[in-house]
Amino acid sequence: MSTMSHDTLFPLTTAKRLNNLGQAGRGEGVIARSIKLLSNRLEPHLQQTVQIPGQGEAGSYAHNRHKENARLIEGTGLLYQLTQNPVYAEFAGQWLLGYAKQYLHMDFHPQKNTNPPGRLFHQILNEQIWLLFASLGYGYIKETLPGEQRETIEQGLFYPMLHLFTETYRHDFDRIHNHGLWAVAAVGISALTVGEEKYVDLAVDGQAGDRESGGFLAQISRLFSPSGYYVEGPYYHRFAIHPLCLFAEALHLHRPELDIYNYKDRVIHKTIQALLATAYPNGDFPALNDASRTMNIQDEGVVTAVALGYSHYGHSDTLTAVAQRQGRIWLHPCAQTLAQQVDTLKEQQPIHWPSIELNEGPDGNRGAQGYLRLQNARGDLSQVTMNYGQHGMDHGHFDTLGITLFNRDQEVLREYGFGRWVNVESKFGGRYLPQNHSWARQTVAHNCVVVDQLCQNNAEADRADQVHGQPHFFIGQGNAQAMSAFANHHFRDIGMQRTALLISLPELDFPVLIDLYRLSSRQAHLYDYVLHYAGQIMQTNIDYSYDKEQRSLLGSNNGYQHLFQVAKGDVTNGLKLTWLQNKSFYTWLSASTAAELIFAQTGANDPEFNLRTENCLLLRKNAGDTLFASAFETHGHFDEASEYCAGATGALERIEVLGHTAQGSVVRLTGKDIHMTIMVSNAPGVTPKTQNIVEVENDTYHWQGFFAITDNNVAGV
Repeated sequence: MSTMSHDTLFPLTTAKRLNNLGQAGRGEGVIARSIKLLSNRLEPHLQQTVQIPGQGEAGSYAHNRHKENARLIEGTGLLYQLTQNPVYAEFAGQWLLGYAKQYLHMDFHPQKNTNPPGRLFHQILNEQIWLLFASLGYGYIKETLPGEQRETIEQGLFYPMLHLFTETYRHDFDRIHNHGLWAVAAVGISALTVGEEKYVDLAVDGQAGDRESGGFLAQISRLFSPSGYYVEGPYYHRFAIHPLCLFAEALHLHRPELDIYNYKDRVIHKTIQALLATAYPNGDFPALNDASRTMNIQDEGVVTAVALGYSHYGHSDTLTAVAQRQGRIWLHPCAQTLAQQVDTLKEQQPIHWPSIELNEGPDGNRGAQGYLRLQNARGDLSQVTMNYGQHGMDHGHFDTLGITLFNRDQEVLREYGFGRWVNVESKFGGRYLPQNHSWARQTVAHNCVVVDQLCQNNAEADRADQVHGQPHFFIGQGNAQAMSAFANHHFRDIGMQRTALLISLPELDFPVLIDLYRLSSRQAHLYDYVLHYAGQIMQTNIDYSYDKEQRSLLGSNNGYQHLFQVAKGDVTNGLKLTWLQNKSFYTWLSASTAAELIFAQTGANDPEFNLRTENCLLLRKNAGDTLFASAFETHGHFDEASEYCAGATGALERIEVLGHTAQGSVVRLTGKDIHMTIMVSNAPGVTPKTQNIVEVENDTYHWQGFFAITDNNVAGV
């Protein structure tokens, strides 16, 4: 076996820098732990003979084995450079040779998908991911191989893949999408490994060479807004950021003239910051659009992004705290300084992400995502997320103006996420289920208002992609924070405005969420104000009837066909309902009158048990113009193990609508030692100097700016 010189250039770094990283990993600390994690994952496979399966659907043994093999090749190649143990290089080389001898003898995958098939996988995306990681591994061990073996690997495997992605599937290569990012990164990194500059040019500039219709530069220019937000949401953002970071680092090393880390006003820096800013306090990402409810900052793409951001955009206490929470670092030389900083920390550092509004669209003018964050006296962070941006392309859900609430380490007003059991072969091959369309994407599956039991934009993605929410105002500082937005093009002839306020009161242990959802129409409609929750209902102030013998369906389409009615009751003079979720109590107050509350549960029309059984509440009323005014209080503590319970009844008692017009909405909130009036401007174009007046019968309410709060010494804005 030949050995590499210490100045060997790889796609992402050099042999000398990797050797230094390996030396740093021989002591203690996060580098050593990260190398140990990689070694422990790879060691059980080192005695295996080369196993190259045939083809299988997503989630099958063959599918998962091919995925694992690419990561084995990459991981053993990297460990060879870090340790200089030839066993790792020999392993990677043998597996690459095995694939090179079989690849061109494999037919294209027979399974049809929206994505073209590869030879190894049912969709070309997986083949591109495979190429990226296998190419990295090959680069690390390339010079240890005899010339004829290199020729076999490159001509039998890498060049055919490069041709497949850029010629056979030429029409798909320039697609502006997370798939497109993986495509250009895979082609670019593989081309650097085999020394084929024309493919690097294609990956950077696109097929047309204009850097606008395709290629890496077009991808990062068009997929991310000026705020850095990714169009498909956090779940696919963390997926897309991985190839983005890998190829950016490759271009930084091999094409320094691009100055990639300053490209488009430092869009890479902004998108790293934006992704992290979407996370809940526990590190989970909100399940906006097609998304897993459990995806979090431990994802490999996020680990890579944190190290890269710290290295190229300046040291950050927040990034250090995130890396500490992750417990490992990206095994790349640019992570060394971050690792050294993490090793100096004695205790877990808090992660401080501020309240923030992230604009959407390439020019930042297609709505936004809002995140309000407010701590209580004990440091527990409440977070409210509201979606008033774009649809999210082919992974979008029909949930504009949808919200979530998170506190006490759990999501309270919840997202369902996608309809999918990833990599579970027995559940539709691990692919998206039919219920992803019939339930998970529907408006009723979100914390939204549904009009006439329909779906926003008739559940038509092409139509939804043409419209977006309209930001109204965002105030993210102080003890009273708020965000407001309009959505006037999602239900025909219906104007919608939602305002969420997060307010800290000395009488309450946690900030209270005030939710004002206003609908405007010249005609009466059936409105369903929908809330998704988890836990056990404790008490309510309304009488209801429980469907004890037979449960009926709530509808026949638009998601309602998947809901069983469990109970229902009339709401005549406001609503108060409390539920227990794990150790916390939550009380919902609604000002509604002449309404009906429906208790519902998922699972209807689901004979294969593809849906999770979850609970929701629908507050239903017939109206033209109306305002759903709600307050959500977090209170009390329950510990079943110690049989301890306190504060099961909240302090808030009632919320009332005093009036609402095109100019503003006024509500009153009362409770134990609490009596406050909240006034919110509904006027488009409102500024901090706007004078607002709402007249209701004999009362006139006047305030300046976006909103105002009286009585409880909470400063208005």
